Amino acid sequence: MLVVFVGLIVVVIGLIHFYLWKRLVKDPLPGKRARRIGAVVFVGLAVLAPATLIGVRSGALPWLAWPGYLWIAVMFYLLVTLAVLEIPRLALSLAWRSRRRPEMETATVSTAPTAGEGESVLTAEKPPTVGGGDKQLTDEKASRSETPGNADKPGIDRRLVLARGAAIFAGLTAVGVTGYGVRTALGGPRIDRIQVPLAKLPRAMDGTRLAVVSDIHLGPLTGMNHARRIVDVINSVQADIVCVVGDLVDGSVAELGRFAAPLADIQSRQGAYFVTGNHEYYSGFQEWVDEVARLDVRPLRNERLEIGGLDLAGVNDLGGAESGDPPNFVQALGDRDQSRPVVLMAHQPIAARDAAPFGVDLQVSGHTHGGQMAPFNLLVKLEQPVVSGLGKVDGVPVYVTNGAGFWGPPVRVGAPPQVSVIELRSP
Repeated sequence: MLVVFVGLIVVVIGLIHFYLWKRLVKDPLPGKRARRIGAVVFVGLAVLAPATLIGVRSGALPWLAWPGYLWIAVMFYLLVTLAVLEIPRLALSLAWRSRRRPEMETATVSTAPTAGEGESVLTAEKPPTVGGGDKQLTDEKASRSETPGNADKPGIDRRLVLARGAAIFAGLTAVGVTGYGVRTALGGPRIDRIQVPLAKLPRAMDGTRLAVVSDIHLGPLTGMNHARRIVDVINSVQADIVCVVGDLVDGSVAELGRFAAPLADIQSRQGAYFVTGNHEYYSGFQEWVDEVARLDVRPLRNERLEIGGLDLAGVNDLGGAESGDPPNFVQALGDRDQSRPVVLMAHQPIAARDAAPFGVDLQVSGHTHGGQMAPFNLLVKLEQPVVSGLGKVDGVPVYVTNGAGFWGPPVRVGAPPQVSVIELRSP
């Protein structure tokens, strides 16, 4: 099954690069030499993309991370921009064809034989003379070549100008958007503040602040300063409870343990807590659970604890089932005092469908990255019921933070990195 999936990805990437080659090389560059050079370049880029996805994730080719992921981002925005440009391209092509058709029809009528005369209108004005047949034929050809219907070259020039304009616009747009996205992704996370009312929350806990962070994705492109920036932002909000809702890492403790060290400096009044995300199961989840605990961030492993008049519960990620570490909602939420409010930490928003029967008052999640690279957020919506911010899933209020890091391309467009501050309010 894995081989089929990888093969499908390779085919899709190959088709994308063929389309990009056609629009960026073949259409705007008429010379054969330029097309051949462009073909070689795009074959190399088509190999680079899957090699990066496989090699960097496996740890075999970590040096491909920067060039490979940056090209994937540029490729994505080239594809999006050119796909959008197909609409005006088609409209202009149809308009030009509709204008040429009447001209061609007019030219055909003007050169057709006149009934009873047996000769064209073009030759009617200058009757043939004795010994002048050759000159007449030459004049006829010249006259026909000047008619709009036979003037193919101007049409070809228009298409060439259109192709070159589209290629230049797409290239500048893709590079510009990617550059903006890199700057956003590598900058410090922004603080998103929101108030959420909980009907059962005791008045003594009114104003309790949760700092929610997810998808830190420590990896080959982040370094130690990445975690330090995030911890500094968390500490700046003076939270009562810190919730780290999964996808902390993209690698083993041996590779990335030093990058996670700043987590030990998280400050909060009631502690910091952690649940697994799907990426922990690609990176040796048990060793990371132990490492996070060593850094004084408490893992919630399908369990619940009481913090004053509030229950805080956490479940393993849905992806843990494949690694023998599934979520257990009964263990985390069953047999509890229903008069107490409960906040559930679960990496994926869709987990709220399993949590709904247990009367969860609020679920905090991540996983989606807010879409990370718009318009990819439109596709994320097909998998997850909430992409960013506060929504409802089967009656459960679900808050989804954008995440503080990035996965794959170091690019964020339309979904800046976040540390979210949720202020719980009593009635």
